[in-house]
Amino acid sequence: MFSRSLSAFVIFGLMLAAPTAASAIDANGQNKGRLPAEDPRILGFSPSVADPMAPALNQKKVHFEARLTEKSQPMLYGLSWRIFKPIAGSDGKLPLLASSEGGSSDFELAPGEYFVHVAFGRAGVTKKINIPADGEARNESFVLDAGGVVLNAVSGNDMRIPPDELTFNIYSSDVQEDGERGLIMSDVKPGQVVRLNAGTYHVVSNYGDVNATIRSDIQVAAGKLLKATIQHKAAQITLKLVSQEGGEAIADTAWSILSGSGDAVSESVSAFPVVVLAEGKYVAVARHKDRIYQREFAVTSGHNQDVELLLSDESAQARSSRMAAE
Repeated sequence: MFSRSLSAFVIFGLMLAAPTAASAIDANGQNKGRLPAEDPRILGFSPSVADPMAPALNQKKVHFEARLTEKSQPMLYGLSWRIFKPIAGSDGKLPLLASSEGGSSDFELAPGEYFVHVAFGRAGVTKKINIPADGEARNESFVLDAGGVVLNAVSGNDMRIPPDELTFNIYSSDVQEDGERGLIMSDVKPGQVVRLNAGTYHVVSNYGDVNATIRSDIQVAAGKLLKATIQHKAAQITLKLVSQEGGEAIADTAWSILSGSGDAVSESVSAFPVVVLAEGKYVAVARHKDRIYQREFAVTSGHNQDVELLLSDESAQARSSRMAAE
């Protein structure tokens, strides 16, 4: 089930993205042509096309196809096929014999056993097959049990967040012995289709780079594309030290933002720093020359605002005098 901060919409039907979308996803690093990182047997291989030692006369044609679910049609594109010897080489890795990209594929294989892996984005399945010495080799069908997810987020009720301010990390739902979760994919962009095995995943959404973080659990169903929108309770704040209300921001100002309990949240040196903060109460502290200015302010979800500190602030003058006396 989703958390309270997550609203999700499931679009039924096969998740067959357009070829151009598949290419873009592969370019974004969605495990194109690789086995999942958790499979230590088959890491760091170099693609090749055939085993030069295989007896060509005994090779048999084998047809491979993959489906998202048991009842779905064979997939036409977006697949990465890899065929390996079943015995590891001197480097401890299974030798790669053949590979193919696209949809269903045919391979010429000599009698014997092989490991076959098919990947669809981050989803994939590995199966051991046997090519008989006598008779015809049977066709091989793989069920990926895979779906996909598209992540996005809003601030407040429905305020759109600029895509370059958002990132998502996808983790496994299981918590490891050290209390951490296994990272499935990092730096996922809004609107990006991520192909995953069916199951539950933990999503961490970051708005900005300070403290606006939301965590949610999502459920990916086989053969379906999940569109999930996460609701952030945060806003964008612009800080300014000015000589008068609405005036120009004064340069060479060092800024600190403190939480309501006095903990440091952010620090910077800028005329008008822009930060994204989670909903709550804060204190802005500006240091300019030998004076310190501060102001309390509140962040309301979805309400971007400017926070101005005035040079004529009498309390700031008093603090400056105390600092000089000390």
